[in-house]
Amino acid sequence: VQLQASGGGSVQAGGSLRLSCTASGHTFSNYAVGWFRQAPGKDREFVAAISRAGTITRYSGSVKGRFTISRDNSQNTVTLQMNSLKPEDTAVYYCAARGTVTGAYYVNGNDYTYWGQGTLVTVSS
Repeated sequence: VQLQASGGGSVQAGGSLRLSCTASGHTFSNYAVGWFRQAPGKDREFVAAISRAGTITRYSGSVKGRFTISRDNSQNTVTLQMNSLKPEDTAVYYCAARGTVTGAYYVNGNDYTYWGQGTLVTVSS
């Protein structure tokens, strides 16, 4: 499956952005999807994950309550709605996918098979 991440940009602290991950090439509903981010000079970190049917979601502690992950399998798209953005959210955001069974989700990047190219989010104070 090929993944295309989009929606990044520059916002002020407290603002919102909506990232999209669009898939092509395979039946998207067979894939669990995750969002990860990597800030300059830091390791990649887990942000959010969603099961293939969208019934189960998980968030990192740093974004829980501010970010929402959702999916529309009819549109082959997973969305990450990011509200109340903080300067520490500045990073390149990547979406990743992995074929899986119903209900599974993954928080470890090493468990994912496919990755998108990344989209830059910059939050200024």
